[in-house]
Amino acid sequence: MVFSSPVFLFLFLPVLLAAYFGGPRSWRNALLLSASLLFYAWGEGFYLLVMLASITANYLFGLAVDRHRQQRVGRRWLGVGVAINLALLASCKYANFLADNANTLLGAAGFSRLELAPVHLPIGISFFTFQAITYIVDVYRGETPASRNPLHVALYIALFPQLIAGPIVRYHDVARQIVERSVKLADFARGIERFTFGLAKKMLVANPLGQVADQIFSLPAAQVHPALAWLGVACYTLQIYFDFSGYSDMAIGLGRMFGFSFPENFNYPYISRSVREFWRRWHISLSTWFRDYLYIPLGGNRLSPARTHFNLLLVFFLCGLWHGASWNFVIWGLLHGALLVVERGRFGAWIDRLWQPLQHAYVLLMVMIAWVFFRVEKLPDAIGYLKAMFGLGATPLHFPATYLSNDVRWSLLFGILFVTPLLPFLRERYQTLNSHWTAQSRMRTLRGLLSATGTATLLVLLLLSAASVAAGTFNPFLYFRF
Repeated sequence: MVFSSPVFLFLFLPVLLAAYFGGPRSWRNALLLSASLLFYAWGEGFYLLVMLASITANYLFGLAVDRHRQQRVGRRWLGVGVAINLALLASCKYANFLADNANTLLGAAGFSRLELAPVHLPIGISFFTFQAITYIVDVYRGETPASRNPLHVALYIALFPQLIAGPIVRYHDVARQIVERSVKLADFARGIERFTFGLAKKMLVANPLGQVADQIFSLPAAQVHPALAWLGVACYTLQIYFDFSGYSDMAIGLGRMFGFSFPENFNYPYISRSVREFWRRWHISLSTWFRDYLYIPLGGNRLSPARTHFNLLLVFFLCGLWHGASWNFVIWGLLHGALLVVERGRFGAWIDRLWQPLQHAYVLLMVMIAWVFFRVEKLPDAIGYLKAMFGLGATPLHFPATYLSNDVRWSLLFGILFVTPLLPFLRERYQTLNSHWTAQSRMRTLRGLLSATGTATLLVLLLLSAASVAAGTFNPFLYFRF
């Protein structure tokens, strides 16, 4: 089940909200947990047992780590817990990848191949496994006590708004909210607003541009005109941002409706002026997770420059691998890691002195080149597409004009406008003006008109998005792969 499906929008969510606010407060956690398990089982069926096993194991590991935290055995329990979580992730996500690479080596050495049937990848396993690791590590560090209530741990790991694709939430940030929370009408309204904007990002921008990107990337690269190749990667660049940030907005909005406050996951990353800044703005919950649970424990930037560079490359190697069991994902991660390494030296200082538009152009160019490896499954195909982008391919047969329908033009326009902080700027301007207005009748009327305009815009976005959902159009969620 996905947030942009008819069954979620028109059945699951309305029924859950009615039951949540219509019943006693004492059963809200049990209701949310039951709904979350149903939400996951809807698409995964039997593999719900995998998540339940993860919840049970991490609840017990949390208790063991907490009990022996001041002793050496506590560190051992932590190591066992982290190892089992990683083993679960590796067995589901990387078993076939490892077998394929082993077979390449075995074939070159003249040995027989390993036979391994395709292993199913449970949806969201990368996210809920990282949350489970966060829980037991934070217990060991003394940042939060282990919960004695298994329902609380289960709700933390399985809570449906952020279960499938984040943001990655830390237990100490929501522990009090799990035990006791309230929903004010203003918070509920802001949750609806945030969910609606996220749904509109997904249905009205990401999906139309994603359809164009899929069509262009499916063409033989040697036949693609450079302008068409750039159009394809531009559409994908906007698609992945609006798809994933839209999902995060919906998750944050849903959490707000039920009384939870989740961390922000995106902060307009495409306006960055360096790759360092890009990673402070892109997928914030994941980048801070790697920083706090891997980069800093490895020594961070406190050691020699060579060791710092190694730490960065290792972190981004694993970040790429976390996104998918493919060498193209690894290359994507290492490209970003290498850019962060070179930006720590004189090159970064030079970038910081450039004219600001050139800084933005540099970041977008690097990010879009890296997205090619992220989008294309095979390395030769990615290299062929890059050649097409820079006019190094064969005679092009496919040109951009046929792909630029009116709908695509509008999606591109709104995509380009709203990757910038235009909406916060307009909201801030409105609040500034509002604070200076007097109680004159003309000003009260103007405030009312602006408020009505905002409400009408939100309603139009909701209706257009719901119509797109009901029409059953192209509707993938990119991060479900990860």
